[in-house]
Amino acid sequence: MVRTDGDARRGPVAALLPGIALAGLITAAAYGVRLAPGMGSLSPMILAIALGAVMSNLIGVPDVARAGLTFAMRRLLRIAIVLLGLQLTISQVIAVGAGGVVAIVVTLIATFAVTTWLGRRLGVDRGLTQLIAAGTSICGASAIMAANTVTRAPDEDVAYAVACVTLFGTVAMLAYPLLPGVLNLDPLAYGLWTGASIHEIAQVVGASFAQGQAAGEFGTVAKLARVMMLAPVVIALGLIAARATGAGPAGRANAPTPWFALGFVALIVVNSVFAIPVEVKEFAAPVTTLLLTVALAAMGIGANIAELRARGFRPLLLGLCSFLFIAVFSLGLVKLLT
Repeated sequence: MVRTDGDARRGPVAALLPGIALAGLITAAAYGVRLAPGMGSLSPMILAIALGAVMSNLIGVPDVARAGLTFAMRRLLRIAIVLLGLQLTISQVIAVGAGGVVAIVVTLIATFAVTTWLGRRLGVDRGLTQLIAAGTSICGASAIMAANTVTRAPDEDVAYAVACVTLFGTVAMLAYPLLPGVLNLDPLAYGLWTGASIHEIAQVVGASFAQGQAAGEFGTVAKLARVMMLAPVVIALGLIAARATGAGPAGRANAPTPWFALGFVALIVVNSVFAIPVEVKEFAAPVTTLLLTVALAAMGIGANIAELRARGFRPLLLGLCSFLFIAVFSLGLVKLLT
């Protein structure tokens, strides 16, 4: 983005305030919508990107806000992803057990690979395909935002990917509780299945606790173990992006380096080794969600609904196929390994 003379006169911090304030206003509206009857189960992140897109396409975005919106989409997002590390520990992975870890890791790798392959077959843009693959295989909107720091896809691709994982993750949250009896799954196997295959953490909580406390707790732990895979996947995407920009020194210089992913891992290690006060974690968790919501609000504001429609049905079909694959494949592994 090119800074205007007005931005220079106001100073770097003042130039960011209008955009951050606009994203903050959308964020506040998203949290407010969640207070309405029947809306409490929706993630504020999902509501924020939807409200941001509606607002920008109905009213427009003032130029004075663009610098702050870019800051929210990049800097605030990276800070939030690093803070996610405070919600995870190595002991949580151990609690899932060797079979559970194998099911989670193999499912993630297979889902990402199959989605990427199918995206090429369907003719979906590589960036959008990678975002849908990351959101489906890891942790929904958070993974999409993290992956986009290295894929650098257009805002419309991010909005489309978030819409896909939200739609199919919601379908899973509603459908899964109807299936454990039919599929002969005990609470731990059912919890592992939800944690290994449903997109968002909130959706996993909703689906797993519907079958009782034991299933809910194990499903949540399994999902958190899956979230730990965010860092290696983003780093791998960064390496792919580095190869795509060229093998020479100039290409490597232009390739994005996901340092925030290393910060995410570092906080997991710190949280595993040191006794961080509960008060700090209880404060960090909502702050992390808030920062992610502000970043997604900014992303929604930058999305053009006409361009979303222009992407057509194929990315939606890709999201559906990816969702069906992760559900069936992970179920087979859970049956095999538990």
